[in-house]
Amino acid sequence: MSKNRNPHLFPGVPPPAPLPPPEDIPVEEVLRDYLEGKYDLLCVLGPTASGKTRYAVSLARKINSLVGRSCTHILSGDSRQVYRGMDIGTGKDLCEYGEIPYHLIDIRPAGSKYNIYEFRRDFSREWSAIRSSGDIPILCGGSGLYIEAVTLGYSLPEMEPDYALRDSLEKKDMTALTEELLRRRPNTAEGTLQSKRRVARALEVAIQEDSGKAPSRDDENLVFPSSTYFIGTLVSRERRIERIDRRLRERLDEGMIDEVKRLLDSGIAAEDLTYYGLEYKFVTQHILGILSYDEMFTLLSNAIHQFAKRQMTWFRGMEKKGVRIHWTVPG
Repeated sequence: MSKNRNPHLFPGVPPPAPLPPPEDIPVEEVLRDYLEGKYDLLCVLGPTASGKTRYAVSLARKINSLVGRSCTHILSGDSRQVYRGMDIGTGKDLCEYGEIPYHLIDIRPAGSKYNIYEFRRDFSREWSAIRSSGDIPILCGGSGLYIEAVTLGYSLPEMEPDYALRDSLEKKDMTALTEELLRRRPNTAEGTLQSKRRVARALEVAIQEDSGKAPSRDDENLVFPSSTYFIGTLVSRERRIERIDRRLRERLDEGMIDEVKRLLDSGIAAEDLTYYGLEYKFVTQHILGILSYDEMFTLLSNAIHQFAKRQMTWFRGMEKKGVRIHWTVPG
């Protein structure tokens, strides 16, 4: 479907929701409010290819300049950048950070499985340490679930995995899993419904909770921000589409296919690489000869566009929950 579609030519298909109005972020005022205790975290969020990392770094540098010393740290809110050796496919863009210290990147080996419970514990530790040192933390990322989990006061007691139940759920198809999850938890977030793995895990937890099984441990000892100033990086749909395609070409030229080959050669099974996101799924299929280069590019590009749209839907959903996001157009 053309990105410039005429809604009258596609009856029954609603036109895209209007983008939020952009703002000029008053950095001096935000910094003053932070130093006076109104906020204890700054957060830069946005869909893929919206320029959030670059904006977060520029924000950090401006704050350093205003304070007169290097005091800002960026905490990654990305569910995939935790893995070492998965650089191009996860879009780490480490060169953009320069002198600004970053956290929660390259903290797990490729091939391991990282989850939201681990992220909450790791974030709590790093955020607390930055605050204790008198420095200023900036959370930056596009994983809406991870961002919500550490900024909106969630309590997520973790369940011990029930491997027999998990095995039985994995044998069911996506439709059956989704129907069962929504029957038990009708208010499940849209982001959870985007992959079979997430649906199966959410259903496993729901079944355990409904059976009265107690959590294996809770997060009573973890500390999280009490008030966050949210900044959203805003880019038009047309511009975002152009950026995604250009960035995908650049990453392929930079060696993303070779990166996936190295991961396969290291012993990570091809079917396991799909766990790590769209890039690894489609590039692996190309390496295995399932997709031609052009087929891989087209399918991957389309999938990233759809993913970016879902990210934006998630962030607008946060606003419906009462979160104030100050949307701005990165320079």
